Amino acid sequence: MHQDSSPGDDEGGRTVEAVLFDFHGTLAQLEPLTRSVSLAAEACGRKLSGLSATALADAIGAQGWLGSGLEARVRPHFADAWADRDLDEESHRIAFTSLAEQAHGVFEGLAGALYDRLSSPEGWVAFADTVSTLMSLKAQGYPIALVSNIGFDARPVLRHLGIDRFIDVWILSYEVGFCKPDEKIFYAACHALDVEPSRVLMVGDSLADAGASRIGARCYLLPHTEPGLAVGLDAVLRLVRAGC
Repeated sequence: MHQDSSPGDDEGGRTVEAVLFDFHGTLAQLEPLTRSVSLAAEACGRKLSGLSATALADAIGAQGWLGSGLEARVRPHFADAWADRDLDEESHRIAFTSLAEQAHGVFEGLAGALYDRLSSPEGWVAFADTVSTLMSLKAQGYPIALVSNIGFDARPVLRHLGIDRFIDVWILSYEVGFCKPDEKIFYAACHALDVEPSRVLMVGDSLADAGASRIGARCYLLPHTEPGLAVGLDAVLRLVRAGC
């Protein structure tokens, strides 16, 4: 989805000078949930059969676990933590462990171990076209900012995936104090890169990412894609070359 809503196209001289990227669903995806569940269970001292791991992963995914594509089933007892999950590290942990704990079949300690997997570098997989796209952008001189709604430090994850070397500016919601689609988070990225919003392309996978259009930026939204596959980032190179 290419969302083009910025003024000034008829003036002819418009170019893209910097690119903002979302993290989850854009540059990387969580490993398959069945694998996470199996490894989390092992961390708790349990060895699950393939069938049991799949059934448990399905139950947790149905609660709206990150990457499931489903709306989270938030209960009142952790609603406050859920609301603040991308603004506070402890709230993020409480929100996701509570979400997992309510799934059928989850045993003691599994939710915490599953969260540890979610927040660990080893729990993530880069999309097949991530590194090549970022490498091409940097070779062409485009500064890059990571703009993410997240409640833990993404730097170790991206370092593990070989992506951090391409990031010039890190705008993480729990560090800056506001989340997408709030205009302030996009302004913070533009200010840090010293570039006008009208000369920025925001690449993401959700309507929250499209909030960048409110400050005059261009937006390109990617489809949901399974871990390790190509997500369509090659289109970003065509868009910046064309000036969007």
